[in-house]
Amino acid sequence: FDRSNGKLKLEPMDVNEIVDKVVNNFRVKVESVKGEIGERLDAEKSMVMVDRVHFTNVIYNLLDNAFKYRRDAPMLHIWTRNINDGVVISVKDNGLGISKDDQKRIFDKFYRVSTGDKHDVKGFGLGLAYVKKIVEDHGGKISVESELNAGTKFDTYLPITKYSTTWTSSNS
Repeated sequence: FDRSNGKLKLEPMDVNEIVDKVVNNFRVKVESVKGEIGERLDAEKSMVMVDRVHFTNVIYNLLDNAFKYRRDAPMLHIWTRNINDGVVISVKDNGLGISKDDQKRIFDKFYRVSTGDKHDVKGFGLGLAYVKKIVEDHGGKISVESELNAGTKFDTYLPITKYSTTWTSSNS
């Protein structure tokens, strides 16, 4: 995890297709607790150079956290859009939210936000550290906006490189 000598297997991929596949796989889990998951694939330029496995894990991790830290029935939203020379993938939930103090540390390895009296959330505090590392290894950025008891939104930005712009999206 810490070593930078791990090689990403970059290939041109359509972010909209990756998001759609993860959402479709995740839908059963969300609907099993009477929740809803919605997606909007608005990015018209959606081809980027990514490692398929690692980037799929990034999307899955963000949705899984939104699911795990929910209040009642989860309402999850994921959407893509273009900003500047890149693609933004946003994941928003109606969950527990994250305090301002915790937001400063959520990307640190082994850091876990306290869930108070909710003890069924398992993990080691590595998910968001992994997400941040993978996003940054792809030349991107991740940010969080959250308010306690009002949910959380993660924005993941990936640049569209000169290599990925030579490919056309099947959604364009």
